[in-house]
Amino acid sequence: MLPVASMKTPHEAAAGPIFVAGHRGLVGSAIAKVLAAKGHDVLTRTHRELDLTSQADVRAFFAAAKPAAVFLAAAKVGGIHANSAYPADFIRDNLLIQTNVIDAAYKSGAQKLVFLGSSCIYPKFAPQPMPESALLTGPLEETNQWYAIAKIAGIKMCQAYRRQYGFDAISLMPTNLYGPGDNFTPVNSHVIPALMRRFHEAKTRGDAAVTVWGTGKALREFLHVRDMAEAAVACFERYDDEEIINIGTGQEIAIADLARLMAKVTGFAGNIVFDPSRPDGTPRKLVDISRLKALGWTPTISLEAGLAETYQWFLDNIESARLA
Repeated sequence: MLPVASMKTPHEAAAGPIFVAGHRGLVGSAIAKVLAAKGHDVLTRTHRELDLTSQADVRAFFAAAKPAAVFLAAAKVGGIHANSAYPADFIRDNLLIQTNVIDAAYKSGAQKLVFLGSSCIYPKFAPQPMPESALLTGPLEETNQWYAIAKIAGIKMCQAYRRQYGFDAISLMPTNLYGPGDNFTPVNSHVIPALMRRFHEAKTRGDAAVTVWGTGKALREFLHVRDMAEAAVACFERYDDEEIINIGTGQEIAIADLARLMAKVTGFAGNIVFDPSRPDGTPRKLVDISRLKALGWTPTISLEAGLAETYQWFLDNIESARLA
């Protein structure tokens, strides 16, 4: 049962500017918009203005700005290929960002910190749907273990600072996210933007078929980033406990069905071919959202509607959508 007795109003949750670390990213930008719409003073810094991997720079920023609260949405992220190709970058950069921001937020007197993790923290063969209690109960998925270990360390750091210092740090574990502003680069993108770009380019070229990695049997859950941002702010306003909270839809789809839906959304009329020599990743990945529902929040954007909105954004921003 969630500690609903500690629910707070938005103004009680943070009286002062709220720093959104990673405001240019998919999640951070959505959170910044939701906070601004609710009347909060949103504080941001670009990577050029503030290198979050530099302890000295982060400490100086927090000492001067003294944000009332922090959303830690900054992270080095990527798909299966990027995680496999750059394991050192993923574990090093994420550990540095988390350690610097969490410690500086506490020491500068921030009232609350929201740490954003990922559902990849759970074991490869965790029970489905994955409850928060599944954390650290089995081996991780090999393809993204470096990122997952860094995020687990962030969770434990938030819990440790809460226990030792009484710092109000909470941890949210979103499922697979997508939406306008996503990363569409062919090497570092996640499954939805990668597929969307592939189907769009195949349609543009008039290809007879699109090849999709894996068998198509893997099951995945996808959450629109605007729903994620609304959920994150709801937890910020209403939740105060060390236990992590899953953020998701409670619904899943096979990659094969996702590919067919992507063909429909993009208007691709050719064949879909699966390549079983490529990895599927975790066979099934659905989060248990019972705790989130207990807070009174549920998602509102269907997958098809969200894909259509994302594809329209892609078309409208095709020159600047990081099409490397």
